[in-house]
Formats: sequence, structure tokens, C-alpha cells
Amino acid sequence: MKAGLIGLGLVADTHVQAMAASGGKVTLGGVYARSADARQGVARRHGGIRAYETVAEMAADPALDFVIVATPPNARLEITRALIAAGKPILMEKPIERNFKAARQIVELCSAAGVPLGVVLQHRARATSRKLIELLQAGTLGPIRAVELRVPWWREQSYYDEPGRGSFARDGGGVLITQAIHVLDLMLCLTGPVAEVQAMTATTGLHRLEGEDHASAGLRFTSGAVGSVMATTAAFPGGGEMIALYCDRGSAILDAAQLRITARDGTTQSFGAPVATGGGADPMGFGARWHQAIIEDFASALAENRAPIATGQSALAVQALIDAMQRSSREGRKVTLEQGG
Repeated sequence: MKAGLIGLGLVADTHVQAMAASGGKVTLGGVYARSADARQGVARRHGGIRAYETVAEMAADPALDFVIVATPPNARLEITRALIAAGKPILMEKPIERNFKAARQIVELCSAAGVPLGVVLQHRARATSRKLIELLQAGTLGPIRAVELRVPWWREQSYYDEPGRGSFARDGGGVLITQAIHVLDLMLCLTGPVAEVQAMTATTGLHRLEGEDHASAGLRFTSGAVGSVMATTAAFPGGGEMIALYCDRGSAILDAAQLRITARDGTTQSFGAPVATGGGADPMGFGARWHQAIIEDFASALAENRAPIATGQSALAVQALIDAMQRSSREGRKVTLEQGG
């Protein structure tokens, strides 16, 4: 299949690398960015692919099977409308939009038009994530009773010096919507929905940005399990993200892309190996293989007329949770989540 790419910021190269590594399953057909120099420069670097002059021009090109949207979140709605008008399937970088209400609008527009919408929540595609989901579904560990989530990342101030980065107007906030969203989304895939949350967010003295660079929260899940969350970009020099599940028959610790299972009888199992996940000063300090898995799955889903790993509808759960955490911090109270969005 052939894909177009809209948005040529930090993550664009990862998408290009992912498509190049797909062995021809998905190829890059063309790019668009508001800057003519940027789009023409990328087109030249990648073998003279097409540099579209407008989003509408890309949307109307029958040679493209779908379009990857990798712009900042505040630019998504009008792009989505143009792609819907042409009936072009959309693979959207996370988050869908800056908040739950705006994200739901995009999901509902695509649904009403019958346009497939996938979201790049690539932690779902990790082999160890799929293995843990399989073990939980099989009942191997028994019911989840407690959950621990940590995202101890680091970003230099220069990262936030880009105009708009970490702002509510462009990004929807700081560490929760930009970094922790991946881990929170995977947590929800493992645990099921959160019923209520009490959170505190803050901007530490280590950074200058409008949004938060540190967040912590207590959670109660609809299953009755309890949990804790800590996410930050102020943990120099940065480390891997972690989800721990404490269950009736044992514990599972997903440490970056490595999974360790410890059963109550003392037996242990390990899956995967330690890898860089972008938790340090280099925000792109990770490979393209998980993006590749998401892109290839989306292409296969279109060909097979099925849902992709991460649908727009399923991605609303994490946006609702982040909204609830931000609201809980602002209002200094426990917030109950509406189930089903």
C-alpha cells in the first residue's frame, strides 16, 4: 500500500523509517507540510516523492491508500475534514486531539463518514505487551488487585523552547498528553477502565513550560483494583517506563519492552529484552519497529476490512483519563470518569 504523510516534525522521520523497513508492504507516496521548503526538502531526500501543495490535493490523490497525520494536535480537525471529504483512511499520531471533547469530535466525524481511523499508540504493538494481554485474558495471573505505573523520563529545557511545545493551546498540556499517554493507554488495555482518579500535576523548577512536567495520581478501576501513577520529564537522566500488575496468582512487571512474570509458587518467566524507549534527553531515542508494526497493521486492517490494533474509538479512553487527571488537579478533588466516553 502507499501512504501520504502530513506533518514533518520530530516523529516524521520515524514514520519514514518504519515504512522503509516494511519490505514494500507500505511505501511513502508523498508528503505535505505548511512549509514549502520543508516538504520539498523531504521529497528530494526520499527519491523525489511527491510534495503536495495542499492537504486537499493529497486527499484527492487516488494513488494513496491512506494518510498518516503527524501534525501537532491543534492542527488535526481541518485536516481530518479534508481527508473525510475524499474518503481517505487516516492513521493519526497520538493524541487524537488536545482533549477528550475535541478527540471525540474527530472520532465521530470519521465514524459518521465511514472513514477508518487508527491511532499511533505503538506500545500496544510490542510483543511483550501482546504477551501480557494474552496471559491476562487466559486467567494465568488471576484478577488484578493493584497497579503501579511510572514514567521517569527527562527532557532538556531546549525541548520546551520550541514555540507551543508543552502548551495547552497547541499540545493540550505537558507530560501526560505528550509522553505518558502511551503508557496510560497500555495500562487501560491491560486493566480495563478507571472509575475514579485523584491527581496532582505541577511544573517543577527544572523546566519552563505552560503545561505540567510532573504528575501523580491515585486510581480506582471499575474492576475494584487500585493503582498509582507517576509521570515526569524531570527525572534526569531519564529511565524506562514501567507498569506493574499485582494479581491473585502472581505479579507482572512490564519494564519498557521487557516482561517479567513471578508466580506465587516462586516460578518466574521473562520475555523480551531491555531497549531504549526515548526516556532520556533525546526524544527520538527509540527505533522505528513499533511504528512499523502499527503502520503495517493499519494497512492490513484496510485490506482485510477489520479494525486496526488501535482504533480512534479505543483511543478515547486514555484521553478521557488524562482529562480527568488534569481536572482533578485543577479542582483539588476526586473525579469520577464517565464510562463509555
